Amino acid sequence: MSGLGGRLREALRADGRVDADQLVARLEAVHRFLGIVDGHLPDTPLVPARTLVERAGTRLALSRDHTVVALAGATGSGKSSLFNAMARMQLSPVGVRRPTTGVAHACVWGPLDGGSRLLDWLGVLPRHRFVRESLLDGDDESALHGLILLDLPDFDSVQHSHRLEVDRLLGLVDLVVWVVDPQKYADRVVHRSYLGEFHRHRDVTLVVLNQADRLPPAEVPRVLADLRRLLDADGLAGVPLLATTVADPNGPNGLREALERTVAERQAALRRLSGDVDAVVDALDQMVGAPRSALAPDDPAVGPLNRALSAAAGVPAVVTAVEDAYRHRAASATGWPLIRFWRRLRSDPLRRLHLSGPPGDPAESLVAATSVPEPSVADKSALALALRTVAERAGSGLPSAWPDAVTAAARSRIGDLPDALDRAVAGADLGMDRPRFWWRLVGAAQWLVTLAALAGLGWLVLGYALRALGLPELRHPMVGEVPAPTLLLLGGLLAGLLMAGVARPVSRWAARRAGQRAQARLVESVAAVGDEYVLNPVRAVIAAHADARTVLEVARHR
Repeated sequence: MSGLGGRLREALRADGRVDADQLVARLEAVHRFLGIVDGHLPDTPLVPARTLVERAGTRLALSRDHTVVALAGATGSGKSSLFNAMARMQLSPVGVRRPTTGVAHACVWGPLDGGSRLLDWLGVLPRHRFVRESLLDGDDESALHGLILLDLPDFDSVQHSHRLEVDRLLGLVDLVVWVVDPQKYADRVVHRSYLGEFHRHRDVTLVVLNQADRLPPAEVPRVLADLRRLLDADGLAGVPLLATTVADPNGPNGLREALERTVAERQAALRRLSGDVDAVVDALDQMVGAPRSALAPDDPAVGPLNRALSAAAGVPAVVTAVEDAYRHRAASATGWPLIRFWRRLRSDPLRRLHLSGPPGDPAESLVAATSVPEPSVADKSALALALRTVAERAGSGLPSAWPDAVTAAARSRIGDLPDALDRAVAGADLGMDRPRFWWRLVGAAQWLVTLAALAGLGWLVLGYALRALGLPELRHPMVGEVPAPTLLLLGGLLAGLLMAGVARPVSRWAARRAGQRAQARLVESVAAVGDEYVLNPVRAVIAAHADARTVLEVARHR
């Protein structure tokens, strides 16, 4: 807890009053905290908080007009005698054989009906409930109306069940009166196991040195001073400390006056619950720690993740297929028309991956499942490393189980990644849906020179046929020294070969460009999968951490 928060709490403690509405708001904040961290943090460390929310709601709903005070002490401290003295009746058994008190006894000042449900919740059996009300008392006991005084079993009892009962009730009562005697007031078990654990509940703790009559009058102040020193060491500075004795009828008067003030204030239950909230919030604060910013898109861990996802999705293989398909389709469109049909018989590289077929082919439509090669062992290892790096980056600086929650979130949808990556690759626009303009231009030119070559060939064949039949020969126009038909034939063939030769390097260069564009689009699609299936779950945990801190500040404010 910060120093400022501690000073604020001390200042508010000086006033001593707890606002019920603000306490309810703090409890609701703890409840919201539990909802936020559910599924992110293990259940065991959250048990005290869940118990508090349930117990506090029940306690506030049962009765705010009753104050439950417990007398707790070790064997032989005389708390049962003090209980009877406070009630001015023999209610709790007192004997020489120890431990005598095995179950809790309750004395109710005022009508029993008002506190019956509260006693049921405390687990005090009906036969151990007593009413401190008599017509002979008149108004003598009216100052304590609303008090439920419990005599607890001895917390150092040899009976383990007694100690369990004490621990259970100490977590439920509103105020605890610790009864110690001159012989065992400095016992380490009393201070280490019990008094020291109540340092967060100083507002609802009172200590009495019982059986003070066994000390010489001059020794009482010295023992009280030593006991005060021990209480200060326990973190109970400022806790009221009284000396009592049942040997003197007026011996318990100091304790009685303190309880009368407590009952009149009707604040003990609220103070106890407020102290419980303080303890729970401090424990939860250690589980939450300092704020942590969300993983930014440009975080150094995101780039390796996208590269690993691209490799696992087979992006390199698809880019190679795009380049091969570009060259294949360019050659089919710009090659010599008479042999284009032969190229069309060869399968398109993208079609082999079930991404798309040649332009106009029915198989060109995208399908959900591709035939991209499965990722290699190295690709899978690189992806696992990238996921671990993202989790470590996002969870760095977080305490308790938060890093584990971040790691679990990063891997929470790893089983869905293969199908998601396949759909991303299949759905990416590879830019291969229509022929290029220059393909058509070169293809048209190829048809022109091919037709010229065919015309020249036909002209020559016709001349040879006429000569063979003895008919008059055709007179071929001359272009220089070369007959026109020969020029058309040879020129058409040479022009076609020349255009094919020029188109080949242009096609390779354009194929690389097409591959680069396809790679950029594939990486973008794959990155979207990484964002949805890896980064968003991680960001959800970090957001839950931030929300948990926010509501914890509300729960902390007192």
